Parts: sequence; C-alpha cells; structure tokens
Amino acid sequence: MKLALFDLDNTLLSGDSDFEWAQFLISRGVLDREVHEAENLKFYEQYKDGTLDIHAFLDFQLAPLARHTRTELDAWHVQFMAERILPMICDKARQLVQHHADEGALIAIVTATNSFITAPICREFGIPHLIATIPAELGGQFTGKVEGIPSFKEGKIVRVESWLKSLGHDWHSFSSSYFYSDSHNDLPLLHKVSHPVAVDPDDTLRATALAAGWPVISLRS
Repeated sequence: MKLALFDLDNTLLSGDSDFEWAQFLISRGVLDREVHEAENLKFYEQYKDGTLDIHAFLDFQLAPLARHTRTELDAWHVQFMAERILPMICDKARQLVQHHADEGALIAIVTATNSFITAPICREFGIPHLIATIPAELGGQFTGKVEGIPSFKEGKIVRVESWLKSLGHDWHSFSSSYFYSDSHNDLPLLHKVSHPVAVDPDDTLRATALAAGWPVISLRS
C-alpha cells in the first residue's frame, strides 16, 4: 500500500484558503478592514518568509470563530466555498488526487490551516482524511484557541505519525510515501517521505528540490 499526503494551500489550491477566509470576512464586514487586512497580510508574508509565529497567528485567525454561532459560520463557509475556493481548484489537482485513489493509496490532506476552513475543501476533493490544526470547541462553540499541536512545520510529522498510529500503521506500513507541497515550511515532512514532490514551489523549496533531485511539478491550469 502507498501513502499520499497533500499540502492544501498553494498546492492543491492555487491560492491560500487561510488568507482568503480572513479576506472574505473582511469583504462581508464581519471583520474591520482597517484593523484586520494589514494583520492578515503581515502574517501571510511571515509565513512565506519562514518567520511565522504559529501561535500568534492562530490567536488572530481563530478569534473570529469564537464571536459567531456555528450556524452563522457554516452559512458563510458555503458562500466562501463558492466564491473563493472552487475557483482555486484546478483540474490537474483533482486528477492527481484521483491517480493516487485509483492506486488504492491511503490519502490525506496535511495542512496548517484550521479544520473548520479545510474540512469542506477536503470533502470537495473526495479525500477521506484531514490532518489540520484543530480549533478548540466548548459546548458546540469555538473558543478561539487551538487544540493540541498545530499541523505546522515539524508538527505535521507529529500529527501524521499520531494519525497513522490510530489506524494501526507507521511509516514502514507503506511500500512508498508521497508528500506534495509548495512551501519550504514543509521541508521537515518532505524529508520524511520516500517521494517528496515540490508543487509550484517557493524559491527556497525549488532550490532545495532541484539540489536533491526531487520532482518539481505544477498543478495550475
């Protein structure tokens, strides 16, 4: 059996769902544009240059979830999927996922973006497993805090290994393992699998991939 892991933002998607969710809320007037747009851009730039404090970012990103009912959030997410996410899903991404599914691989999305944002996207791709940062809940309401270890950098390895263990597997259970990512933030997990693949990579990942002889592909239409 094979293992196929996919980063989400700027990998399977031709954009960043985390960033776009905040921009979507700003566009609806749920978040104040003057206050939140600059912060959203700042955190996104920090992510790209590898200096992101994940806990500071999660305090920013998860706080709006705690201010609204799940009914409101779910209704907004339906519109968010239609307006922002579906246009970012290219046919090549769907075809790559289907290729691994046809091979009978165990497939998961592994993303730092929280599971409220990403679970419907995971379902859209028909991927059965999601390893994402988990927003804490209490009584059916988000608290604005994170539960457990964020699925970010080395945390992705911790979360993947915990998930594999829950299924009765480890890395040795698979004849080959794949991880597809665009970001140098994912180098820890890329080095862990037997088949790392750089997808529309940032400059740092591209240089690393070329030096190591990893495949470099594009999923953009």
